[in-house]
Amino acid sequence: MTVTVRDFRAGDAEGFARVRHLALPFMLSTPESIAYDVAHAHPDAHFQPLVAEEDGELVGTAQVGVAHESPQPGQGYLNVYVHPEHRGRGAGTLLVSTAEERLAALGTSKAFAWVLDDPTHRAFAERRGYGAGRSAHFLRLDLANGSLPPLQEPPAGVELRSAADYAADPRPLFELDAETLLDEPGDISYEFTDYEAWLESTWHHPLLSHELTSVAVVDGRPAAFSAARTGGDGRYDTAMTGTARAQRGCGLAKLAKNDSLHRARAAGFTEAFTGNDAGNGPMLAINEWFGYEICATEVRHVRELG
Repeated sequence: MTVTVRDFRAGDAEGFARVRHLALPFMLSTPESIAYDVAHAHPDAHFQPLVAEEDGELVGTAQVGVAHESPQPGQGYLNVYVHPEHRGRGAGTLLVSTAEERLAALGTSKAFAWVLDDPTHRAFAERRGYGAGRSAHFLRLDLANGSLPPLQEPPAGVELRSAADYAADPRPLFELDAETLLDEPGDISYEFTDYEAWLESTWHHPLLSHELTSVAVVDGRPAAFSAARTGGDGRYDTAMTGTARAQRGCGLAKLAKNDSLHRARAAGFTEAFTGNDAGNGPMLAINEWFGYEICATEVRHVRELG
C-alpha cells in the first residue's frame, strides 16, 4: 500500500466531500461547497487543501490555511480527516507533516487543529506535539419525528423576515454578523471587516439558504438571526445564531431560530445539526430547549511551529 499526498485538484471535489462526510457526518459538505471554498478563498487565507491517496484512491483530506480574519497574526490551521476504513496506514501522518511544512513556509507560528474527542484521535494529535484547548459540541435534532416548540408570535415592535428579503442589499446582515462574531467564544478570535469578502465567503456560499435564514427585525434593523445551511440531502445546519448586543436578553435569537426550524421542517428537511463551543452556556441552553442532543465533540489542539 502506497500513500501519497498532493494538492487538491478540481476533480477531487466529490471524493473530498465523501471522505469529509464519512469522517465527520455532523458537518455539511458537498462537492459544490468544496469547489466553491477553493475557488473563492480570500488570497490572504492562503487556502491550500490537500488530499491523500492510497494506491490511487482518495482516502484523506486536509484543509490548510491562515486565519487571516483574526486580529492576531501568525495563526494557521490544519484540519485533517481520513476515511475510517483507511486509518492507521500513514495518510493522516503524511497530511499533517505536509500541512505543517506549508504553514511554516507561510510564516505562521501556531497551527490549530480540530480533533475528535476520542482516545485514538487525541493520542494521534498529542504524539505530534499538539496540546488540547477548547472543546466544541456537534448537536443533532430529529426534525422528522421530534417535536419543536410551537411557533411564537413576535412581540410588539418585532418583525420576522428571511435573508431573502435582503437580496438587494445584504449589508445590514453583514453588520449584524460582524457584531455577533466579536463575542463568539473560541481559541482564535475573528473579525469581519471586509464586506466584499463576506459576500464571497458567506452570502454567496452555495450551502447558505437565504429562504430558511430567519431574521428578527426591530425598528427596521436586523437585531437577531439564525443562518441556515442546507446540503440537498434532507439535512439542515444552523451555521450561526446571534443577537445584536443592545437587544440581548429579549429572546430574539430563540424566536429567529424557531422560525427557521419550523420552515425547514415544512420544506421537508429531516435532520438538523449545529455546533457550539462547550463554554457557550446560553446557546447550549437554547439548543437544549429545542430538543438538540450532543452527538459528538471536537477539541481544538494547537502546536507551536518552530
